[in-house]
Amino acid sequence: MDTLLIYILMLIIPAIASLNIRIVYSKYAKINGKSDLTGFDVAKKILEKNGLDELYIVETQGYLTDAYDSSRKTVRLSSDIYHGTSISSIAVSAHECGHAIQDKEGYPWMRFRTMIFPVVSLGEKLAYIVLIIGLILSSFDLVLIAICLTALGLLFQLVTLPVEIDASRRAQKLLIEYGIIDSNEKSGIHSVLGAAAMTYVAGVLSSALDILYLLSMFDRRD
Repeated sequence: MDTLLIYILMLIIPAIASLNIRIVYSKYAKINGKSDLTGFDVAKKILEKNGLDELYIVETQGYLTDAYDSSRKTVRLSSDIYHGTSISSIAVSAHECGHAIQDKEGYPWMRFRTMIFPVVSLGEKLAYIVLIIGLILSSFDLVLIAICLTALGLLFQLVTLPVEIDASRRAQKLLIEYGIIDSNEKSGIHSVLGAAAMTYVAGVLSSALDILYLLSMFDRRD
């Protein structure tokens, strides 16, 4: 595959996924849930019903910066989600609670992701340094090491996929089970969480293309 084409795809795929989640999120942010519960209320209800009422639910700044912090046992919700009563707010809040439940149950993929994160983070930082040195010295061995280090990022993205998909599955099930949404709102929840999942699929594709790009660069250099 042409190096320029790979580079363009590396830019376009994540951009499309990011644009899609913004469009879908914005659409359902305008539709209030019939329960009239805020993101905070949704998180509190789900956590309490799953024996996690000791977890913190805090407001954080930014746009779609929502996350579950396993080290601090905290569900972080961006302001729009924390205070919002929309379908988008409900979906995102429930998704983060899905991660909290995974943590409580020791969900294998989540445990594995947490375990490899420090190695992946260090590897990605070193990858391009090693690559540049390898290209300067025309050392195939160093370039190969750089590509292997970059592949750690792909591994992390692959492991992240089942974690995110499972959290969304849990979210949709619990929202119905606890009467937070009705059957008419289910499609909206599914759309928001599906768009979010596509950003992780894009991450996998982007990481794979990154490796192809490095291989193409080495071929041209050679």
